[in-house]
Amino acid sequence: MALSGSAEASPRHKSWYIGRIPDEPFDIPLVDMSLIPQQFHRHSVSYSGREAVGTILINKADRFLYYIEAPGRAIRFGIAVGRDGARFSGTTIIQRRAKWPTWTPTANMRRRNPNLPVRVAGGPQNPLGARALYLYRDGRDTLFRIHGTNEPWSIGTAASAGCIRMLNEHVFELFGTVRNRARVIVV
Repeated sequence: MALSGSAEASPRHKSWYIGRIPDEPFDIPLVDMSLIPQQFHRHSVSYSGREAVGTILINKADRFLYYIEAPGRAIRFGIAVGRDGARFSGTTIIQRRAKWPTWTPTANMRRRNPNLPVRVAGGPQNPLGARALYLYRDGRDTLFRIHGTNEPWSIGTAASAGCIRMLNEHVFELFGTVRNRARVIVV
């Protein structure tokens, strides 16, 4: 089964995908949600906080991202958060958004793993997945992103270099909803 454009899933991981969302220049693979623990599925939930509609709340410990969609309502998505992300907290804003983003490993990542490529073009094999939301604080890039993943089995785990990782279909939805300058609170 072709996942995206001409890219094929490895035989070991083909069973994770059940369809696709048409997109350009690559289609977005749809994950078989029966393979993801129920608590990390997309859920509409009650929200009693005071954050404004359009705010994103990230609970790293529980591995959930909440998008405040209306007064008293939020959409909850399962996420993966890595070692560096576990140390990241506070308030940021989305300064930039990208479709099929290019991935450039940071200097720290390359020091830890010298075999990492210098740059990976956007596409189905890119670790940032189908979409990325870039988090800024005080006008500066924090180097943290909310992004998709081509490793859906990582959702709900501590398996990431540090960014906030979502299923591609979930980050696709969030990307289409959230706007630049949206507030992101990481706890």
